Formats: sequence, structure tokens, C-alpha cells
Amino acid sequence: ITAGVKLCMRSVPVATACVLYHRFFERVGIHAYEPYLVAMSCVYLAGKVEEQHIRTRDIINVSHRYFNSGSAPLECDKEFWDLRDSVVQCELLILRQLNFQVSFEHPHKYLLHYLLSVKSLVNRHAWSRTPVAETSWALLRDCYHGAMCIHHRPQHIAIAMLYLALNSYGVELPAGEREWWQVLCDDVTKADIEAVIADLLQLYDMEAKCI
Repeated sequence: ITAGVKLCMRSVPVATACVLYHRFFERVGIHAYEPYLVAMSCVYLAGKVEEQHIRTRDIINVSHRYFNSGSAPLECDKEFWDLRDSVVQCELLILRQLNFQVSFEHPHKYLLHYLLSVKSLVNRHAWSRTPVAETSWALLRDCYHGAMCIHHRPQHIAIAMLYLALNSYGVELPAGEREWWQVLCDDVTKADIEAVIADLLQLYDMEAKCI
């Protein structure tokens, strides 16, 4: 994700790269291939899939500086060209492992729609005082740090992130015959929302232990 941001990739291509990465390692196991090489290839492939082409050289240099903090950019020598060839070969491996199914539906469009719907129901002063939208997007980005992004429906992830953001700031919506999240997404249940949030909290816990 950090490399994608440094490469000025949009949020959806970054999300696609993360999904490619998690789906690939779900198929082959985390110890089967070099994770850093796979990550670079996923960024490269995601740029193609989402039509935001990133030069291989830029991906390699940004990733090299990220994984080797403080190091100089790689020279265009044998090491660079060998790594470039490895990125391209790994891209083909990812495509084969995923049976060339590399287009995904992400929660982003749903979250945008849900935010607009909820905003219309909340007092505009209360909405402007609380960063519900910013928090929802930040929580959504965090979902891609782990494999939870491929284990839940995109609509459910979007609802859960908005639910968590609203609860975090104590923002209440007008009561109706149905819960607001049921109105926005017919097939989501409270258990679905809780399962997504539980996975996100578990992800935070795992990351905290790695620090």
C-alpha cells in the first residue's frame, strides 16, 4: 500500500494490487514465493488492470527504497534487469494461479454511495464536526493490509466501515422501521457487520504485535 501511494496510484488500483497479492498467497502459501517480488508484480499487474500504467523501473526503485530504507536507486545494471525480468515472470505466474481472473469489485463505490446517503440524514452541523467520511475511508484502506478484504462481500465491508466510524463518533441516525444499514444494503445482517469489524480489530492486534 505504501509503495502504491508513493507511486501516486489511485485507491482502486492499490486495492486491486492488494487483492491480487492476498488471493495469490491464499492459493500457493506464504512461504512458496518471495513476498516482496510478488508485491511488486501485483502493483505492476494492477496498474494494467485498472488502466493506470506504472513503469516497471519506477515500481522497482520505489519498492527497493521502501524495503531497503536509505539505499540509493538501483543502477541499470545486471541486478536491475534481472529483477525486472523476475517481476514480469512473476506477473505471468500470478495470472496463471488466479486463472486470469484479475478484475475485482471493491467496496469503494459502495462506501461513496453509503456516505452520501447517510450524510443526507444527519444534521449538517453534526456531520461537519465529525470526520465520519475520512475515518470510513481510512478504515477501508486498513482492510487491505490483510486477507479480510477477500473474505467478505464488498458491500458488507463498506457498511461495516461506515458503521464503525459512526459509532466511534457517536453519530446517531434517525430511527425508522429498519436499521439504516438494512435500508442501504438488503442482504447485510448485524452478524455480517460484526464479523467484518472483528476481522479488522484482529488485523490491528496482529500489526501491533509486529511493531
